[in-house]
Amino acid sequence: MTDQAHSAEVTYESVEHAAQQVGLIVMGALHPHKTDAKQLDGGTLILLGAGPEFWPALKSAPEWRGRDPVDSWSLRVVGQLAQQMRAEAHFPFGGPPYAPFIDWALKSGRTFSSPVGALVHDTMGMMISFRGALHFLQEFDIPKAEAASPCTTCTAPCTQTCPVGALNDLSFYNVDTCHQHLSTPEGQTCMTGGCLARLACPISAQSGRDPEQSAHHMRAFHPS
Repeated sequence: MTDQAHSAEVTYESVEHAAQQVGLIVMGALHPHKTDAKQLDGGTLILLGAGPEFWPALKSAPEWRGRDPVDSWSLRVVGQLAQQMRAEAHFPFGGPPYAPFIDWALKSGRTFSSPVGALVHDTMGMMISFRGALHFLQEFDIPKAEAASPCTTCTAPCTQTCPVGALNDLSFYNVDTCHQHLSTPEGQTCMTGGCLARLACPISAQSGRDPEQSAHHMRAFHPS
């Protein structure tokens, strides 16, 4: 079978199935030439992220005991998917320069800006962790995304939950205030369970995020 023949068989469903087999989920898809996506010309882009099966997959992988296990695992797993499916892999880390994942996510129609400025996803809420993307040269059918942000019908508890107001709907994210709070005894609730403002999102509660995964990301964000 030629590469061209193999490539022609790729569908959204086949990419989604392959991602699920390794512990990832499809978090968005777009046709770059229709959305004016940055740094890409034509084809189809599939955004891959961490769903409920990601954490157990990572913890059972050889990268778990190494340095930067999340990124190391993502490089290997997404890289292998790209090789198997004749796609180009992109990652949200490893820069500068960095791939424009925020632009791609927003243009997929499944990710939006929340009232506190952070991104919110239609099924993962504010528990977003993009692990990579696959860019295919060919253009194939992708599901039509929802047009409206879930925040338009939400009471926005994310704007009122941060105990020090680091995430709010007026000044958005105050990084220094957040870090200062995380260094206090009171901030250990966020460190061990995840950002309270992100957890307050009603969709986040349905994401299946393991609190241990959130604690891992918090330690990476705020090393002791």
